[in-house]
Amino acid sequence: MQAVAAPRSVWFAGGIVAAAAAACWALLLAMGDAMPMGAGLWLGAWTAMMAAMMLPSASPLVLLYAKRSTAVNSALLTVGYVLVWAAVGLAAYQIDMRLPDPGNAVVAGVLIAAGIYQLTPLKTACLKRCRNPMDFLVTRWRAGRVGALKLGVEHGAYCVGCCWALMGVLVIAGAMSLIWVVAIALVVAAEKLLPRGPLLGRLGGIGLLVAGIVVAL
Repeated sequence: MQAVAAPRSVWFAGGIVAAAAAACWALLLAMGDAMPMGAGLWLGAWTAMMAAMMLPSASPLVLLYAKRSTAVNSALLTVGYVLVWAAVGLAAYQIDMRLPDPGNAVVAGVLIAAGIYQLTPLKTACLKRCRNPMDFLVTRWRAGRVGALKLGVEHGAYCVGCCWALMGVLVIAGAMSLIWVVAIALVVAAEKLLPRGPLLGRLGGIGLLVAGIVVAL
């Protein structure tokens, strides 16, 4: 890994992440609880939603990477990360179109499944990758612009592995309402950024299990 001091790159990367997240949150507030009609607009809104929710918790990786690379590469890493979540939107769109009004049984099943996943070793392994950007960069470093894009995609894949079940709750149980968006964004940030994040994630899993059982009954 090259060790290049790049303070301007750090400021640039931090500004890009902050501006993108703020703009996406502003867009979500303007939309409210209504997702636009049509696949293209829906996927655009989904991508903005994911950027708003996920970029703050990905910022430690982006800023750490910016210390060792260029401003352009830092932006490409961020783009690669967001593209992964945009791709997840293809599946989310199909689910949303097929389950516009899921019944209690479906909602309960999603909550219980998400709660169980929060307690699995796979969830723990993906969360560990997300919580340790230095370790991720040391073991996965790729040079150049294409390498930066690939690095963002790979980190995004780990993030999907960490959070896909919560996004399932957002799409099916929460109907992508703004309150659910904010709540899950806070859960994701707590898991990834706080010192006791893994414990909070497991407690959240237990809470989802209980909520699912309550809905089922």
